[in-house]
Amino acid sequence: SRSGDPEKYRLPQSHVTGNPYDMSFSGLKTAVVNLAHTAKQRGEELDLPSLAAAICRAVSDTLLSRALLAAEERGYGKLAIAGGVSANTLLRADLEAACARSGLKAYCAPLSLCGDNAAMIGCQGYYEFLAGVRGNSSLNAYATMSPDSSLIRW
Repeated sequence: SRSGDPEKYRLPQSHVTGNPYDMSFSGLKTAVVNLAHTAKQRGEELDLPSLAAAICRAVSDTLLSRALLAAEERGYGKLAIAGGVSANTLLRADLEAACARSGLKAYCAPLSLCGDNAAMIGCQGYYEFLAGVRGNSSLNAYATMSPDSSLIRW
């Protein structure tokens, strides 16, 4: 995406009516699929670096607009990003610039800790272990399970 033109393709930001901090990237994904499908039907070649740059721009704009709104409305003076998405150089640069304009302090996790959630999961596991919390062999990966689920037996 670094070599692409983020302005070449206009992609949407998500809006969840009545919930200004919420976001969904399903509209962005649909827009990209439709763009690719239309280009294929017309026999046009997509500029993939520019499409990637436009996607990065749309994601960064969506995330930061919500974070800045929340910081302003809640009276926070700091914004932090972490996890895999925070390895994105555009998002990191946009956060720094937006915070500088808004008078907020920006915090970014070191890139070495942004590849995936393994460091955060490992840290939480360590503290759970110290607290005596143990799972049993019936546990399995289930992304939408509630933390209060009766399936978890500690």
